[in-house]
Amino acid sequence: MKSIWLTENQEGFQTNWMGNPMRTDIVIIGAGMFGITTAHYLTEAGADVLVLDKSGIGRMTTGHTTAKITSQHGLLYQYLLEKYGVDFAKEYFEANEESIQEIEGIVQAYQIDCDFERQDHTMFTKSANEKRKIVEEVRAMKQFTSQVEKVTKTELPFEIELGITVKDQAQFHPIRYLRGLAKNILEKGNKIILDTTCYDLKKEKDGYRIQTQKGEVLAKKVVLASHYPFIKYPGLYFFKMYQSSSYVIAFDPKKDIFSGMYLQVEEPKFSFRSAIDSDGKRILILGGAGHKTGKSVTDQMTYEQLKQEVQQEFPEAEIRYWWSTRDCITLDKLPYIGQFSNLLPNVYIGTGFNKWGMTTSNLAARIVSDEILEKKNRHQHLFLATRMQPIENREEVKNILAQSVKSLVVQRVKPSQLRVEDLANGEGGIVQLQGKKVGVYRDENGKIYAVKPVCTHLGCLLNWNGADKTWDCPCHGSRYRFDGKNLYDPAMKDLETISVKEEKEQE
Repeated sequence: MKSIWLTENQEGFQTNWMGNPMRTDIVIIGAGMFGITTAHYLTEAGADVLVLDKSGIGRMTTGHTTAKITSQHGLLYQYLLEKYGVDFAKEYFEANEESIQEIEGIVQAYQIDCDFERQDHTMFTKSANEKRKIVEEVRAMKQFTSQVEKVTKTELPFEIELGITVKDQAQFHPIRYLRGLAKNILEKGNKIILDTTCYDLKKEKDGYRIQTQKGEVLAKKVVLASHYPFIKYPGLYFFKMYQSSSYVIAFDPKKDIFSGMYLQVEEPKFSFRSAIDSDGKRILILGGAGHKTGKSVTDQMTYEQLKQEVQQEFPEAEIRYWWSTRDCITLDKLPYIGQFSNLLPNVYIGTGFNKWGMTTSNLAARIVSDEILEKKNRHQHLFLATRMQPIENREEVKNILAQSVKSLVVQRVKPSQLRVEDLANGEGGIVQLQGKKVGVYRDENGKIYAVKPVCTHLGCLLNWNGADKTWDCPCHGSRYRFDGKNLYDPAMKDLETISVKEEKEQE
């Protein structure tokens, strides 16, 4: 099922491939919120920019977000205050507040019809055991802002124990917003080329050579805006962050809709907001059921959990849309923004937005565009992408390494007990054929799809996601469709397909 944001026509923003190699001053790889916003700021500064994307404008992570624009990034500020001090926490808040204002200013300046509206955002708990965390967060944030307050009541259709509200945040339609920016980028002479996968980047004397399936691009500077960097070395981002999956449904509650945006503190961390659908009707969006990407999950563990919450609170509700989303989570809870690596000058990155990409992507775009234009950005020091502090989080690094070893060695050696004939229609899993592991999915009509279930990124054994009918990597979060087509980075290549019929005959 499509996201509510991706139901409209996506045509009209394609630039034709022009020469081989194409030449540009700045190439931006990725046409999501970070990539297009960076292109917007550079275009306004008169720079020569080319945007490349493997699919379409905002069709991946951006098009699957809940699209909250807020400075309340979970219960974060007590952590920032303890680890970095009050000045750091204050500046982090101010940087994100500036991004909300920037987005609102862009909407007004370019008259973008994207349902932008100011809303308060509230973190809440239903559990008395979690109240202390909220009290501490309120105390921390009141040291540097008056926008926060402690609340005991909300407009939600259930009682809460305690909440913390940050006032005057925002929400919008992210794809309409990006289309407005893209229109301006093209009108001012810069280029956006879609359906173009970038496979490699090589340093040359005067810049970089980017290889795609359509040809090569020569650029002086490169912005990696592809969610998770597809370049393995240098940078070592696969040691510094992991990917998380969560699930979303949009529904007509068949009753009056509350105002405000909300996020539950304790698991299952349900997220609520309203939105306007393509028919002009206001509906509700509920997100949650999150897990580390690559975990084997079922529909019952994901979408059904959300549906049960809806049925409990809105028994007459009509489910209209459902989708899943991906987020890069950093080990020290801060994004990576700026120079990709000290060994690759003039290559920039924005990643690890920790589920708050709508606000942080604007912040990242401002920092990176300023750095490219050799302008000072006062917030740059908060998010240095080349910092090594995350590696100091030894426990999380240990977990990442353990998962990689398990998927690279243990699970690949351990034989599977599942057989092809064990799979019912609509089910998938890893089976053993002639001593080899094969990823098999049997569709609703009984047709078999078989792939080599090994990630094309670094070779980890994939797991079956029964909710989305995808093959997911437990190491670094790459995702493939049931037929092996690559969907999400860092992997860029499709899976090798296998003929199960031929395997059976050989047996």
